[in-house]
Amino acid sequence: MKTISLLIALTSLASAGTMKVDMEKSWLKIDCKATGHSWTAQVKKFSATVAGDDSTLAPKSASLSWNFSDIDSDEADRDKKMLDWIDSGKFPKGSWKMTGQGKDAKGQLYVKGPLTIHGVSKEITMPVTAVKNGKIVSLDGEAWIDTTDYTLPVIKMLVMTVNPKVKVRFHLEGSSN
Repeated sequence: MKTISLLIALTSLASAGTMKVDMEKSWLKIDCKATGHSWTAQVKKFSATVAGDDSTLAPKSASLSWNFSDIDSDEADRDKKMLDWIDSGKFPKGSWKMTGQGKDAKGQLYVKGPLTIHGVSKEITMPVTAVKNGKIVSLDGEAWIDTTDYTLPVIKMLVMTVNPKVKVRFHLEGSSN
């Protein structure tokens, strides 16, 4: 669940320089499931840098970082347990950094790079969509991750089990320079 990272993957965007990410319009979310229910947690505060080619929207570099204490599931007790589970005292931050990108035969853009959670880095690849409207650029993507790949245990309580596979989704919006 803690990964976001995304996700995040935040990447593939563009400008002939750096994208100024509008944090009021951008978000990172983690979709989680457990026996009998599901929830979405959101990273309330994160930092993002994105640079690329303004005309093709091809990414050149991107990175994302966050503090696990900034993840909010709208349930304080669950958030506290999540911070204990991820050992946030020892591993307070997560990050992702783009190391490559490409397109498949259908033209779908993909980005890849190591996602670091709980002191473990694992390369992930995810599809992203970049759209430009004037000087405003938006980037959307998602990736499934398995938290056990980051040496995190599966959470089991009585008859409930939290699925270790979570979906990280992101929307970045900002202006190109």
